[in-house]
Amino acid sequence: MIDAPWLSLARRVTGGPDRTGARNMRQLVELRWLAVAGQLVTILIVGGPMRVPLPLVPMLSIVGAQALVNLASVPRMRQRTIGNLELFVALLFDIVALTAQLGLSGGATNPFVSLFLLQVVLAAILLEAWAAWAVVAITGLCFALLSVVHRPLRLPPTLDAASLYIMGAWLCFGLIATLLMMFVTRITRNLRARDARLADLRQQAAEEDHIVRMGMLASGAAHELGTPLASLSVALSDWRRMPVFQRHRDLQAEIAEMQGEVARCKAIVTGILQSAGEPRGEAPEVSSAHVFLDRVVAEWRATHAGVPLDYRREAVADVAIVADPALRQAIANVLDNAGEASPDGIELEASRGDGQLVVAVRDRGPGFAPALLADFGKPYISTKGSGHGVGLFLAVNVVRKLGGRAEAANRADGGAVVTLTLPLSTIGMTGDA
Repeated sequence: MIDAPWLSLARRVTGGPDRTGARNMRQLVELRWLAVAGQLVTILIVGGPMRVPLPLVPMLSIVGAQALVNLASVPRMRQRTIGNLELFVALLFDIVALTAQLGLSGGATNPFVSLFLLQVVLAAILLEAWAAWAVVAITGLCFALLSVVHRPLRLPPTLDAASLYIMGAWLCFGLIATLLMMFVTRITRNLRARDARLADLRQQAAEEDHIVRMGMLASGAAHELGTPLASLSVALSDWRRMPVFQRHRDLQAEIAEMQGEVARCKAIVTGILQSAGEPRGEAPEVSSAHVFLDRVVAEWRATHAGVPLDYRREAVADVAIVADPALRQAIANVLDNAGEASPDGIELEASRGDGQLVVAVRDRGPGFAPALLADFGKPYISTKGSGHGVGLFLAVNVVRKLGGRAEAANRADGGAVVTLTLPLSTIGMTGDA
């Protein structure tokens, strides 16, 4: 079974608990419907054309009970969590129903007694070890009980018991083999899907831990840089007021330029602290989609004057959003990577659809290699060598933490496109934004 920490992570990432149990219960319900149909057809054929006397009322009652249990299981299967105990009880019910039917139709002499093996195989795949062994013990006891307590079949003189037994054993073998192929493959596929999902969750947890450690390092560096930057700002302000510098306009201009760079460094430090969860007492910034995107583009253009940027946002309604500094930096990181790959020009197009803000950044560079597309968003995966790829890694994880997704693809006409899809229910100020 899945341990509690990974169940918690699954709930947080997928929006609910693991659904593997519900899918496996659905397989058991489908198998029970086949058992209902098969038992009904067998009873009608054996008790009708073959003229074998059977206790029709109790046998048909068992078939009806199985159908009612199936109907009652439908609402439960819609719930997201079905555990080992419920699957165990469901298999026990099937074992009891099979034992009752066999007890009314020959007991251990009935060739369909081998259907107990199907229950054992299903238990070995679906249940925990203790429950699977319990099924083995219970089916063994039921087999032993049927050899002692059962209603014997009274065959008409026209039927040969030996030939009938061989035919029944052959039909039972074909039925078990077919059902195992049908249902065990489905159940195995469910379990593989669960394992793959858990592997993704573990990878995501490792990446988030990596982000936390990077954030702590960046936050510590930002705190350390704050003091010397403040000292530089004070010293430069004093220099501008000194007569020796006021007499030289060139020096005044250079001091002003240095003050601007110091102010920019302080803004970067403040942004790092905000992204690390230390906003220095500043309230979250409420903006609109247009203002937010315009600001991101303006700041990026100011530092990348040599790279033309074709910016379009006409398809976005001007809704109120929370302008997260981390999201602003994530978009800037994507623009940085596109600008490096395509210095001749890039595109940023924003649109809205199905309650989501979609930001697509396109470039005219060489595109992503297949290996990079497969590992898109993983740390230190880059064509620029070791130590790069952190920008896209952070962008992907910021978008993912906001409930969105980041995707990369190569364009048919050359270049690449990175698409950030953000739910407005997360970043918007209203639920219907």
